Amino acid sequence: MKQVLTALLSLTTFLCFAQTKKMNVYLLKNDGKYVELRDSADYIRTVTEPDSGSQLYNIVEYYLNGKKKLIGKSSKIDPPVFEGQCARFYKNGARQGLTSYRNGLKAGVEYEFYPNGKLYQEKEYPDNNDQYNDLTDNFLIKTELDSLGTKVVDGGNGYYKSYDATFKSVVEEGSVKDGKKEGAWKGYFKNVGVAFNENYKDGKLVDGTATFKDGTTSTYTRTRGTPPQYKGGLDAFYQYLGSNIVYPTDERQNNIQGRVILTFIVEKDGSLSEIKVIKSVSRNIDDEAVRVMKNCRKWLPGTQFGQPARVFYTQPINFALSN
Repeated sequence: MKQVLTALLSLTTFLCFAQTKKMNVYLLKNDGKYVELRDSADYIRTVTEPDSGSQLYNIVEYYLNGKKKLIGKSSKIDPPVFEGQCARFYKNGARQGLTSYRNGLKAGVEYEFYPNGKLYQEKEYPDNNDQYNDLTDNFLIKTELDSLGTKVVDGGNGYYKSYDATFKSVVEEGSVKDGKKEGAWKGYFKNVGVAFNENYKDGKLVDGTATFKDGTTSTYTRTRGTPPQYKGGLDAFYQYLGSNIVYPTDERQNNIQGRVILTFIVEKDGSLSEIKVIKSVSRNIDDEAVRVMKNCRKWLPGTQFGQPARVFYTQPINFALSN
């Protein structure tokens, strides 16, 4: 616990030095959308220049009540690509989590806390540059404590319970051996209306059965879900963008460049819907990004519990002019 407190204090110190540096301010919704008016925002992100001897920008986010939401460091101004330890806080000011990052992905130890600030659990993520470690349960569960502070998982062994964001309902539970899921697990995801029973061996999913709210059932093996992807993978997708984007004339003449960030839904049949701009560059560039995505061929749909699933997706598209 001393290590956690020390890390939190060290992350807080740079706030004292950030006031005299150039600051970028962004207003955001909880879904990641950028907005222009404070009254429309859910939180505020500030980005200040790197400290002396560092190349990492200082990121601090605030709830609208003025309390800190996040403190961390990033290799990019916007959107953040976190590096090192990042601290998160509840709206009441209590610490929520402390996570280690590399290249914007979890790598190393992560601590999570109850809303009262007491330690809830400790996980350890591999440094493998895989953005889907959470989806595939590719992490070690080192420690878990109940709300009274009693260890229920110690040294990677015990009976683990994962809670929803309010800590009022158990999402999934089962035995842990050497930090990995082992034997029979069960759970209920209220947001998608599915109950499931699964079997694990050495942290790997063997098989599972899911029952959906309409009464239908599904069986699956080796993985609970897969992310959607463009047919042919990322290289093929970027080739599609490069071959089909038409740089708007006015923006080309005025040297307007930047990164548009889109969100959309990959439907169960692989089609794209609800394409929206959450980070704008200009009206013409935004429209071109949306046009290209609307004309995109069907993707390979994501799956969840053995069935095709609607998946929310975020995609940045760079518009850059060559010299």
